[in-house]
Amino acid sequence: MTFSINGDLRQLITRQFPAAQAAGTVLPLDGLSGYSMKVSLPNQTLLARRAAGALQMPGVDRQREYRILRKLHASGLVPAVYGRSRHWLLLDWLPGEMLSAEEFGRALEPLSELIAALHRQPLSGYRLQLMPLLMDYWQRSHPSRRTLTWLRALKRLRRRGEPPPLRLAVLHMDIHCGNLIGDGGRLRLIDWEYAGDGDVALELAALIDINGLNDAQQQRLIDAFAARQNLDSGRLFRQIRRWQPWLLLLATSWYELRWQQTGENHFGTLAATGWQRLSQLN
Repeated sequence: MTFSINGDLRQLITRQFPAAQAAGTVLPLDGLSGYSMKVSLPNQTLLARRAAGALQMPGVDRQREYRILRKLHASGLVPAVYGRSRHWLLLDWLPGEMLSAEEFGRALEPLSELIAALHRQPLSGYRLQLMPLLMDYWQRSHPSRRTLTWLRALKRLRRRGEPPPLRLAVLHMDIHCGNLIGDGGRLRLIDWEYAGDGDVALELAALIDINGLNDAQQQRLIDAFAARQNLDSGRLFRQIRRWQPWLLLLATSWYELRWQQTGENHFGTLAATGWQRLSQLN
């Protein structure tokens, strides 16, 4: 099913593509956040990303996303940015297909090359800090859901402090098969809403956690990345382990808040699993 282009988005498209006169349709895209749309114009295909308003998740900022993509434009690693308005971010539509889970598992070496290329780019100027982000999830959640397990996990990480970075770089922070596009043997990353500057080991730790990589896959990824970045793989592995408790709480907080916002059962199930794992760490 397609939908007519709404007024705000029509104005943005008309400003960037006057000849199109915003004649076209939009198709909502599947995804965890649900705020991306494919825009089909007579001679152009675009991606429109809408601000989530009251349902915005902590750490997501379309203005920051716009600025980071503009900074990375010359690298060829990101889609072209055509403009933004108060409610919309307008990007180029990347051709190709999302990777399947099987294809993702086979692509760890070329993926490590893509990540290494990203990490060699100049810093964006937007530093990722996990503790303020975790506290934002806590504060946005309903008071009845702020459990002792959650509070203990926050206090434990606050006492520990974030690991000093092994190496600072601009990170994507949401790499999974749904955010990877394959096109003629080339891999491209989409959905940059969580991007910012942070530890290279944090990127790999997030990738491992999000995709549930097994031990052999983790070792392949770490060895390939370390070789490309001239890092000691053992030291990189240990740094990844330091970040994993932070990412467990971050992912669980994300699922918890998303469940509270949407009432969708699969988010509640994922949150319950995360809280169970965290309770075993207390």
